[in-house]
Amino acid sequence: MIIRKHTDTDRKRIMELLRLNIPEYFSPKEEEDLMDYLDNHADNYYVVEADNVIVGCGGFNLSEDGETGKISWDIFDPQIQGKGYGSALTKFRIQRIKEIEGIKIISVRTSQLVYPFYEKFGLEVREIVKDYWAEGFDLYRLDSNINLI
Repeated sequence: MIIRKHTDTDRKRIMELLRLNIPEYFSPKEEEDLMDYLDNHADNYYVVEADNVIVGCGGFNLSEDGETGKISWDIFDPQIQGKGYGSALTKFRIQRIKEIEGIKIISVRTSQLVYPFYEKFGLEVREIVKDYWAEGFDLYRLDSNINLI
């Protein structure tokens, strides 16, 4: 397994991964949001390769005040979910966020389908908003003090 920064040439595969997870984990409406993210906010976006194939991706961003590292856009091929790739990428990003001076909080916004995954890393549910992403896709915001992770 290799974790590396994404490149423009990875975008086709990243969008394929998103489509493989629609409608179970993502709404079709989120394709445009992901493209905007990749175009404008993906300075810290990574892909996971296994046997020279991109099997997943995910990134992080910093809040405007520079105190929060926000885990974002985790997407994995459904065929490899549950095999440790997501955990490896999440640990990798948490470590990268911890290396940034001034970060106090690690946060993630996800859905009711995935939030238990992030709880395994010490993040706690702080907010729930019904139908936030799309109908049937609730927002679960989790976070934790960086010193507790």
